[in-house]
Amino acid sequence: MRKDVHNRLKKYTREEQCLLNKSELARRFNCDPRTIDRYLKISSGELEPKKSSRVYKSLIDEYKSIIFDKVDTYGATAMAVYKFIEKKGYRGKYSTVAAFINKHKCTEIQKATIRFETTPGLQAQVDWKENLTMLSKHGEIFKVNIFLMVLGYSRIKYVQLTTDKEQKTLFKCMIDGFRYFGGIPQEILFDNMKTVVDRSKSTFSSIEFNKTFKYFADDAGFIPIACRPYRPQTKGKVESLSRLINRLAVYNGEFEDYDDLDKIVQNFMEEVNNEVSQAINEPPLSRLDKELEYLKPLPSLDTLISYVSCEKEYKVSRESMVNYKGKKYSVPTKYIGLKVNITETCDGNISIYYNQDFIVCHSLSEKKYNYKIGHMHEILKSDACKHLTDMKIDEFIKENMSMMDILLGE
Repeated sequence: MRKDVHNRLKKYTREEQCLLNKSELARRFNCDPRTIDRYLKISSGELEPKKSSRVYKSLIDEYKSIIFDKVDTYGATAMAVYKFIEKKGYRGKYSTVAAFINKHKCTEIQKATIRFETTPGLQAQVDWKENLTMLSKHGEIFKVNIFLMVLGYSRIKYVQLTTDKEQKTLFKCMIDGFRYFGGIPQEILFDNMKTVVDRSKSTFSSIEFNKTFKYFADDAGFIPIACRPYRPQTKGKVESLSRLINRLAVYNGEFEDYDDLDKIVQNFMEEVNNEVSQAINEPPLSRLDKELEYLKPLPSLDTLISYVSCEKEYKVSRESMVNYKGKKYSVPTKYIGLKVNITETCDGNISIYYNQDFIVCHSLSEKKYNYKIGHMHEILKSDACKHLTDMKIDEFIKENMSMMDILLGE
């Protein structure tokens, strides 16, 4: 197709085209009059333009599969890809490779941006507002982070101020968020943060979750999902919340200390949950009741809290007890001589674990000795009452409960 002829003819008005005959136009454009006739008919719609049968081959064509693999699977940069295919015989320019990769990424992002609204109870999204600098009224600088979690359907938000982004902190914030929501969604979407993803075993498109995090997700009852390449919009709900956090900037110079700033953040959370959300055109709290019907019930909080407690190892003594804060608590005799972990929960109990396996739960007590009847039976049978039958030992326990502390303390 003579694009030069076609484009120059466009500059003439219909009247001018009629005044100048085809021979005159052909002379001016240095072409055959039949060419002028064809393009005039194309312009008027009388004739369909012919598609060129010529096949154009680019220097990059035979390397496209390699480029897709290196960019999509491993996240390789344009320069890295260019150097790699150059060694395999590519003789084109770097700018050609860079333009091709940029167009490919734009196409993939466009494919991935089809918006969908999550159904009630299906999804939550989690992220951090990192390294936020706040200034107290006394001029003290606070470097803080803000944990963000939002339910997809109701847009109800949980926000928490933290001083770090460690895994235990992430778990604690999520547990507090579950309590605030009153349940757990089926799946939770995360950025590729190191406390969630095992980066040493993950590739650009194949994500391996951190082992401890996977245990936590299983115990909590949700399916973790990591953001996929080219899909920044999949975290749109939490990213919108991150922008909302910028409203905290007005509180610089307005708070006394960390606790005061924490109260401001909590008040902010209540404020945004009561405001009309642009996405759903109503306050998130008004939708929460409906979403609650679809959330999974909270699991045993003792199990989840074990992930965030600062655990210390305790050796089980020969009387099959562990010493915790000056008081002794019983465990089965098979753990004598082994080291166990103790987690203190917020409801006044302690949970004892061996290699992350739950053993027993005791109530915190002021008594020096605290034991379960079954453990007491085992302890006596293994030592002081080993000559008695099981029935006699049970009778002995019932008759001498008040003497147990003295007997076991000897």
